[in-house]
Amino acid sequence: MSKNTYKVKSKKNKQGSESVFSFIENKFSFSNFFQNGLPLKYLPYIFFIVFIGIFYIGNNHYTEKTIRKIHKVEQRVEDLRAHYRTLQADYMHARLQSEVAKRVQKIGLKESSTPPRKIVIKKGEY
Repeated sequence: MSKNTYKVKSKKNKQGSESVFSFIENKFSFSNFFQNGLPLKYLPYIFFIVFIGIFYIGNNHYTEKTIRKIHKVEQRVEDLRAHYRTLQADYMHARLQSEVAKRVQKIGLKESSTPPRKIVIKKGEY
């Protein structure tokens, strides 16, 4: 039987298996910037960029919320327009002479069979 031995991993990574962050860390050394602590001369720029980022995110949320409200209102308008068209068609049908005659027949009125006559009044007669 053979002895148990430990496999030693090499520190060299194969090409392609290196992560993006380790690649950036190897290519760009940021340790030079922070040797004496955080440089205060960059602080206003950092705050400005953070402010612009927060403003951009907030503006994006506000815009999406407004778009959702617009879509809800448009849907409501379409529903109301369809309801209006239905009611308008019902009223147009209900005002037909045959429909009016059917409705007033229930309360005992009859449709006149004689046509209406024009009443002519001469000037000065009335």
